[in-house]
Amino acid sequence: MLTHGAGKMKMLFSGEFEGFPDPLGLGSTVSLIGAASSEFVFALLVVAGVGTRIVAIPPAVTMLVAATIVHGGQPIGNMELALLYLAMFVTLIFTGGGRFSVDELLARRKAAKKK
Repeated sequence: MLTHGAGKMKMLFSGEFEGFPDPLGLGSTVSLIGAASSEFVFALLVVAGVGTRIVAIPPAVTMLVAATIVHGGQPIGNMELALLYLAMFVTLIFTGGGRFSVDELLARRKAAKKK
């Protein structure tokens, strides 16, 4: 997912807003900012395990929009990657980052201080 986000971040910083899909009618610039931050910044935070349940929501929404609106009506092969990412992020929303995440490390430290 980070590779897709990195390409969008490059587009964002080079000013290539024109031609980017605007599936929600917010404008190409806003759509690019949202997609780039969801696919790169928030995905990076998920990888690190920082606020996993919360930061997995924007990428999940982005993948839902990509699968249903951007690729809606196209063959399932065009939606497949977005649906796979969507399933992964929805799972993380419900399960959290796990025992090797920053979230868990902070929870352990907090529990140790209470003792």
